[in-house]
Amino acid sequence: QVQFQESGGESVQAGGSLRLSCVASEYTSSGYCMAWFRQVPGKPRREGVAAIWTGNDVTYYGDSMKGRFTISRDSIKNTFYLQMNSLKPEDTAMYYCAAEVRGRRPCYGDFGDFVSDYQYWGQGTQVTVSS
Repeated sequence: QVQFQESGGESVQAGGSLRLSCVASEYTSSGYCMAWFRQVPGKPRREGVAAIWTGNDVTYYGDSMKGRFTISRDSIKNTFYLQMNSLKPEDTAMYYCAAEVRGRRPCYGDFGDFVSDYQYWGQGTQVTVSS
């Protein structure tokens, strides 16, 4: 079973940047949709932030993240990243990395609507953006 460890979350001012990292416990370089989700306390649903399909590194983003966030991966290090720029107070949340086994199928374009399909999750890293 794949396990993940996130890091990089901290408190920053609005307009700042952070890079989150997610290290996988085993090889995840083929056939996975790797994604970042976030959840605000009190809200029942996790929001899709960004995803990358390891088949050809196609990326997907939630609407409010496009142009500000970038997902990437380093297959040698079994690590994927979320670069977050121009952070806003509404980006404050716990950020989770997750993986779905997809085989030859790319991630769903609306990957955020398929939270329950993701089999493997990290424990989360807190991002707090102050105004």
